[in-house]
Amino acid sequence: MLTSDFDFQLPPELIAQTPLAARDASRLLVLRRPSGKIQHRRFAELPALLRKGDLLVLNDARVIPARLLGKKVGTGGKVELLLIRPVAQLLRAEAALEASAQVEWQCLGQASKGLRAGAQVEFEGGLRAEIVEAVGNGDYVVRFTSPLATLAAALERAGRLPLPPYIDRPPDAADAERYQTVFARAKGSVAAPTAGLHFTPQLLASLEEVGVRHAFVTLDVGPGTFLPVREGALSAHKMHAERCSVPAQTAAAIEAAQRVVAVGTTVVRTLESLGGEAGELDTSLFILPGFKFEVVGALLTNFHLPRSTLLMLVSAFAGREQTLAAYAEAVEERYRFFSYGDAMFIEDDSPE
Repeated sequence: MLTSDFDFQLPPELIAQTPLAARDASRLLVLRRPSGKIQHRRFAELPALLRKGDLLVLNDARVIPARLLGKKVGTGGKVELLLIRPVAQLLRAEAALEASAQVEWQCLGQASKGLRAGAQVEFEGGLRAEIVEAVGNGDYVVRFTSPLATLAAALERAGRLPLPPYIDRPPDAADAERYQTVFARAKGSVAAPTAGLHFTPQLLASLEEVGVRHAFVTLDVGPGTFLPVREGALSAHKMHAERCSVPAQTAAAIEAAQRVVAVGTTVVRTLESLGGEAGELDTSLFILPGFKFEVVGALLTNFHLPRSTLLMLVSAFAGREQTLAAYAEAVEERYRFFSYGDAMFIEDDSPE
């Protein structure tokens, strides 16, 4: 199976640059498997599409201001760092609450004349970084120090919201709210679990009224979510590891559910990595067509980048041909794509 098997043509004007005025006003393409039948609905109609006994599983990860712009100490050269994950096996929310100098971080970095081990970088609010190791390909191990008690506090002062690279504008005040889900809690992601952006408290309450419960997992979304897969055989691609966890109460709710509806690809990878059981681990699970889903019975997801691991996961769940046909129809119908775009709901055909 090749990367080119998951390509499609997307007019640039369909890449959503801003959110809609209302979260649940987005369109919803309903794709049924294995028939490939398609309906066009609105996200606000979701209570009519789900059924009593369904369990929505949502990722409660919260995007942190992980993009840092600073200067080299001594030369004044410009430096940009993006925090990826703590080197220790911790959720980012846990690591960010440690004293800043006690946890080393993996970062993506770029600088006017490169960065070497031992280089010192200063940011706003007294935050400083020491390059512990230059790993290669823009990856660095970094140790932070700050006059504030925790790195989380320092990032709130010095960091910026890391909007996806296909949003061609700087973040504004509205993004601070809209590039977070209404249930975001666990501070640690550098990208939003975007399928969850469509939900409002009122919509969740309406779902509860029809017998659809919800529960949470956490997966710290990394920048690898935006990376296209290189040319060639997919067997050579290595996923970036991301920390994920399933609480005991979520595992119990999964056990009791008639159908598990995963809200987003991050939830799929979390549930399938842990088998729906309670626990925490680093997952590098790469889901391709042929994968056997053990936990997830239906999927809510946004529209994804061509040649991306996310599109491959959706193709594994719905079938590659049906997925690409649905994407072609979404393009023809002028759906909005990617993080601030519209959504898909994939479920089995209704029994005759």
